[in-house]
Amino acid sequence: MTTRQKDHATKRLKDHATKLTYQRILPRLRQRFSGAPEDDWLLFERRLQRHFGPLFSALFHLYGSQYDFFYHVESILETAARMWLQRPTDLKTLDVERESDPLWYQSNEVIGGVCYVDLFAGDLAGVRERLPYFKELGLTYLHLMPLFASPEQENDGGYAVSSYREVDPSLGTMAELAELAAILREHGISLVLDFVFNHTSDEHIWARRALEGDPVYEDFYFIYPDRKIPDAYDAHLREIFPDVRPGNFTYRPDIERWVWTTFNSFQWDLNYHNPEVFRHMAEEMLFLTNAGVEILRLDAVAFIWKQLGTNCENLPEAHILIQAYNALARIVAPALLFKSEAIVHPDEVAKYIATNECTLSYNPLLMALLWESLATRQTTLLAHSMRERFGIGGGCAWVNYVRCHDDIGWTFDDGDASVLGIDGYGHRQFLNAFYSGRFEGSFARGLPFQEDPKTGDARISGTCASLAGLEKALREETEVEVELAIRRILLIHSTILSIGGIPLLYLGDEIGTLNDYSYRQDPAKMEDSRWVHRPATDWEKMTFRHDRQRPEGQIYGRLRQLISIRKRYAMFSATDMAVVDLENEHVFGFVRWNEAGRVLVLCNFSESAQALSANLVRSYGLAYDFRDLVAGEDIELEADLVLEPYQFLWLVHDEG
Repeated sequence: MTTRQKDHATKRLKDHATKLTYQRILPRLRQRFSGAPEDDWLLFERRLQRHFGPLFSALFHLYGSQYDFFYHVESILETAARMWLQRPTDLKTLDVERESDPLWYQSNEVIGGVCYVDLFAGDLAGVRERLPYFKELGLTYLHLMPLFASPEQENDGGYAVSSYREVDPSLGTMAELAELAAILREHGISLVLDFVFNHTSDEHIWARRALEGDPVYEDFYFIYPDRKIPDAYDAHLREIFPDVRPGNFTYRPDIERWVWTTFNSFQWDLNYHNPEVFRHMAEEMLFLTNAGVEILRLDAVAFIWKQLGTNCENLPEAHILIQAYNALARIVAPALLFKSEAIVHPDEVAKYIATNECTLSYNPLLMALLWESLATRQTTLLAHSMRERFGIGGGCAWVNYVRCHDDIGWTFDDGDASVLGIDGYGHRQFLNAFYSGRFEGSFARGLPFQEDPKTGDARISGTCASLAGLEKALREETEVEVELAIRRILLIHSTILSIGGIPLLYLGDEIGTLNDYSYRQDPAKMEDSRWVHRPATDWEKMTFRHDRQRPEGQIYGRLRQLISIRKRYAMFSATDMAVVDLENEHVFGFVRWNEAGRVLVLCNFSESAQALSANLVRSYGLAYDFRDLVAGEDIELEADLVLEPYQFLWLVHDEG
C-alpha cells in the first residue's frame, strides 16, 4: 500500500469514527438535556453537526490513544451543551449577528484600546464611568488586562490566575464584569480579556488539591518526585527569566516534589496530555464568553504542549489544542474570537493565524520594526519584512500596536536582516543601547529588561513617549525636540492606523504619558523594569488633552483626527496591502485598495526632509492629482514630492 493509499484509508477510518461517535453521543446528550427549549437545542445540534468533525479530529489527535477517549469526547460535549444552555439570550442574539457578519472585526471602524483596570480607573465601576472617554477617543474594542483573583504578592501582574470565575475583589465582582460587558456592547464596544491557559497560580483550587495529595489534581500539572525527568526536559528547554528564576522547575519542600513552572515558581504549567485539563479549561473559557467577553487573548500559546526531547515551544499539538478550543467556541459561542499572543520568531507567529485557530494575532514584528526604523532612520528592514511577512490568510486580521504592557523584544528574522547586509546580533545590541539611552545622540529614555551581562541580550521597557524622545526633550526644555518627539509618536501611530488590521492603543500613549520611575520604591516591582511603562493614569493630566498648547493636547488632538479619518474611509478596512519601493531608504510606503478606493501611505522616518520621485508616487497612486486625507489638502504632483521631518501622507485620488 502506498503512502497516499494509507493516508486515504486513515482518513476514511477517521471519518467513519467521527460519524459513528456523533450518532452515538447525540441521542444521549438529547436525553440528558431533555428539558432544554426545543429551538435552543435544534440550534445547538446544527452547530454541533457543522463543527463536530474538526473538534473530533483535533481531540483524536491529542487523546485518541487513551483507552477512555470516547468517554472524554462525550464529557466535553456535555460540558458544551450545558454552557450553551446557560448562555444569556442577548449573547445568543450576538452569536447570530456575528455569524451573519463574520468579518466585522476587519472594519475600518474598529479601534482598540488596552489598559489595566486599577491603573486606569481604580476598579470596574471606574471603567464604567470612563465610557464617555472611550467613545470620545473612538474605541470599539476594549482590552482589560488580567483582572481575575490572583495571589496578593507574587502574581506576575495578574497572569498567575487563582480563579477564572472570580474578579480580584479590589476591582469588583464577576457580576459587575458581566454588567460592564453588556453596557460596553450596547455602546458598540467589544470586551477583550486574557485567557491564561498555559498555567494557573499555585493558589488555584486545582493546585491546592494537588498539594494536598489528590491524585486527580496532581495529574492536572507536571509534578515529579525527583530531578530525573525534569533534567531530561531541561536539557532542551530555554530559560524564560534566567536572571530572576533559573530553570523551568520549582522544588516544593511542602510536598518534596518538583513542579513544572515555565515562567515563575508560583505559576504551575497545566498538563494538557490529560483530557480532563482540556475539558476543565474549556468550561472556564465558555464561562468567560457567557459573561460577555467577545475576544480572548490566548496567553503564552507557544508553551502549552510539552514533549520530551524538544524545546516544548510551538509544537504541532499546541496548534491542535487551539483548534479544538476554536471548534468548541463555534458550537457554543460563535461570537467569540481568539487573539494569539506569540512573541516568537515571525515564522512561528504566522502559524497561529487561521480562522480555525486564532482569527486575530498581535503583530510584534511590525511593532519592533517601527522602533527600529525610528532608531536607524532607515526603513529597509521594515519594508522588506512587511513585504514578505505581513500577508496572512483571508478572514484573519493583525492587531497592530506600538506599545503594550510588556517589553520590546527585537523579534525580526536574522535571515531578513542578512539579505540587507545587517548582522542580527550586532543590530540588536545597537537597538538595546539606543533605546536605553546609552548610544550617543539617542533621543530615547528606556530601560533594559532581563539584561544578560554575559551575552548582552536584553529587551526594552518604556512608554511610547519616553522612547520617542518626549521625556528627554521636556527635561531639556527644547521646543524643537519636543515637536520632533510628538511627530515620531504620531508617525508610528499613523502606521498602525493605516496599514491594515485592528489598531490597538495602549491607553495613556494618546496623551504622551512619560516613564514612571516610582516603581523602584516598591519591593514587589523594583526588579521588573516593565513597571516603568505601567503608570497609574493621571486624570488631571488627562484634562489637558484638549489644550493644543501642551504636548498632551497636541498628541491627543492629532491622534483623534487620524482615528476619525480612518473611520470615514472604507479603504482602511480589510484590503490588500502592498509595500512600494520609493527609492529612498528613509521613507516607508504602501498602498491599500478595495472596492471603496485606493490609498497610498507615505511615512518619513527621519528628522530630515525627504524627496520622492513624482513619477514613482504617481505610478503607485495611479493619479496625478491627490488629496492628503491627513492635512485635508490637494496635491498637484507636477514636481518631486517632499516630505517634512517625520511627515506622513494618506493620499487618495482627487477627482475634484
